[in-house]
Order: sequence, then structure tokens, then C-alpha cells
Amino acid sequence: MFIGAIGKSAQLGLHTWLPDAMEGPTPVSALIHAATMVTAGIFLIARSSPIFEFSSTTLSVVTIIGACTAFFAATIGLLQNDLKKVIAYSTCSQLGYMIFACGLSNYYVGIFHLSNHAFFKALLFLSAGSVIHAVSDEQDMRKMGGLKQLIPFTYSIMLIGSLALIGFPFLTGFYSKDVILEVAYGKFSMPGHFSYVLGSMGAFLTAFYSMRLLYLTFLSKPNGYKSVIYSVKESYYQINSSLIILTIPSIFIGFWLKDMFIGLGTDFWGNAIFVLPENMNRIDSEFIGIFYKLLPIILSLMGASLSFFFYTFGKKFLFKIKMSVLGKKIYNFLNKKWFFDKVINEYITQSSLKFSYRTCYKIIDRGIIEILGPHGLSQVVLNKSKYLYSFQSGYLYHYALLFLISITVFLNVGKLCSFLSINIDYRLFFLFLILLPLYSFNLNNK
Repeated sequence: MFIGAIGKSAQLGLHTWLPDAMEGPTPVSALIHAATMVTAGIFLIARSSPIFEFSSTTLSVVTIIGACTAFFAATIGLLQNDLKKVIAYSTCSQLGYMIFACGLSNYYVGIFHLSNHAFFKALLFLSAGSVIHAVSDEQDMRKMGGLKQLIPFTYSIMLIGSLALIGFPFLTGFYSKDVILEVAYGKFSMPGHFSYVLGSMGAFLTAFYSMRLLYLTFLSKPNGYKSVIYSVKESYYQINSSLIILTIPSIFIGFWLKDMFIGLGTDFWGNAIFVLPENMNRIDSEFIGIFYKLLPIILSLMGASLSFFFYTFGKKFLFKIKMSVLGKKIYNFLNKKWFFDKVINEYITQSSLKFSYRTCYKIIDRGIIEILGPHGLSQVVLNKSKYLYSFQSGYLYHYALLFLISITVFLNVGKLCSFLSINIDYRLFFLFLILLPLYSFNLNNK
């Protein structure tokens, strides 16, 4: 949603926003979230770097919006129950990382994460599609469970994609996500440190809901219908072959491309990206404290471990927290997406619709346009016609009076035209004034 202000204005969503893509087929969701939608906003900002670079205020705004998006979407994904929606909100969260990387003038780092993200996010969505296909089109994770033994290949693939998403060491996401947080802290500015803190918290939450997804789908006890569980089987080779192809870059592509995309001294980008010398901090980020480099990794591993521990051994504890007064409010707040949909629908959409109905439709369309347009004009002509028709009484003295008035008008118009030096054919005008009463007289006699 925050990205709608910047990232999706290239299309510059989340709502589009993101869950809208969940209504489509899984390959369409994978394409949108891995490439199409993600590429547009980030590419626009990177290619517009000569504009952004000369406005430090704009860069700060972009950074703050990106950091808020990364944290905001991660908190929403934390308590979603739809398998595809969890992955969708992780897309929104990763968009936030890319955005604030661009806001910190590290456009090439943001695009590097964009290219890495495309592989493991497509892998996650297609793996989710394979799971949904296996469980008779069910998407609610609470109705799954126990699928590790039934579809072990899909579980292995989805585990790799999830580990790449959380930035597990030496997988694809690790080489770009951690660099983004390093350059954020290495900026040594208020927006930089703000984005580093929210980005690190987002990394913890990402790991937590990724492990939650794996646990509820594969590791927990079966919760689905007996007939559905009995019919679960691995997908056909056409689906599995796509997953295998995407698994390889999800593991290795970050390592293969890091020197070309973000290596010191690389000329890969040429003149495609412009960065002012005073905004460059890639070298500075290499010399930040080791604690700040390791903190995002520690938080990611901690989030995954806590999620696995709570959902394996602490279900009762989680249930008590959820059923407490404060827990219900927090759960409802996060599950309802911070009530952004409610606010947008009730205060923005409804207000716009009411304004459109009352002003544009009733006042302008049905009011001004109708009065000045065909309806009003036809009514005026009809009323005037009825008024003029009342003069057609059929009595001779009425027509004599009309002749007298016509001749008087004719003579005065002639004198006026002569005074103003206007040429007019008096004969035609006189003939018109004579024939009009005669025609009316004959019409009434019939």
C-alpha cells in the first residue's frame, strides 16, 4: 500500500493491490509477483536516478516509505492464513527493501535484489500452486498439514525457496538482502538508520512467517478432510520440471551475479544509473561494525527458530496470547491489514462515490447538462410551441391583429436596417410575415 505511492506509480498497489493477484491462476501470480509488478516501480526509480539524485528530500521520502512498507507488509503476512497471500505480502515486504535501497542511492543494489527475488519468489508461488493442486485446490493453510511425507519433493523445493527468501547464508537472497541493510546502516543518516532498524525487524518477521507457512503446510498434523489427504500426491513432471529449473538460480544466482551487479569497480551499469559522488556509500558499508552486519542474519535465524519452537511446542501458549484481550486486538489488527482496506473503502472510496453521485451525476449530468442540453432545449421548444399555438385561435380579427403587428415590425426592422446600413431582402421578409398568419388560418379552418 505504501508502495502504491511510489513503486506502483510506474503502473508508480499493494491492492492492486497485492492480494488481488491471488484471485488469478498460480502461474499468473508467479509472473506478476516475480517480474511484472515488481520490475515496473523499481525500474522506474532506478532509471529516474538523475532526477532523484538532485533532491535529498525526495530520496529521504522514498527511503522512509520503503522501510515502512517492508515492515508493514511483514506484519500483515505474519497472521495470514491463505497460502498464496502469505507469499504475496512477502513480495510487498521485499518491494520495500528494494525501494529504500533506491532511496539510499544504491539503485544497483535494489535491482540486484529485484533480479534475485524474481527467482525464489517464482519458485515459491509455483511450489504453492503444486501444493494447492495436490490438496484439491485448498488454499487455507489451517486445512493442510502433514504433507511432508506425502509430497516430499514439493516440500524440499518450498524449503529452499523459503530459506532464500529469509536470506539464509549463501543462498540467493543472502547476497542482496544483507547488502541492502549494510548500505542502510553505512549511510550514517537518520533515514538510513531508520530503514536499517525496520528492515532488520522485517527480516525477523519474514523468517517467522516463512517458517509458520512451512510448519502449517508440511510439518503439523494433518488438518484437512480425510478424502483430500488420501488423494494427495506429487504433481506431474511438467510442474516439477519447472520447480527444478527455478531451484538452481534460487541457490546460486546471487553468488554468480554479485560481482557483476554490485562488485566494486564494475562497469556493468555504465550510464544507465547516475549517482552523485557524495551519495555513494558502497565502500563505506564494507567497514561498518561486524555486529551490524551479522544482526539481520541473527534475527532471521532467530525468527525461524522461534516460529518452529512456538508452533511445535508452544501452541497452547500462542493460543492463550491470541485469546487474551490485548492478543485479540493485535491479531484482529494485523489480520485485517492494519484496517487499511476499511479506511480506504469507507473514507476514500465511499466518499468518492457519494461525491460522484451527488455532484457529477445529479448536479452536472442530470442537472446542468440536461437543462442546457437536449432535454432542456426540447422542453423550451415544446413550451414555446404550445405558447405560440395558443395564438392560433381561428378568429379573423386575431389574424388581422397579427397582420398589423407583422407589418409594424417589418417597417421598423426595415428602418433599423437602413439606419445600420444592413442589406436585407425586404420582399422575402414581407412574404414570410404575410404567409405565416395565412397558413395558421388555413390550418385551423381544416
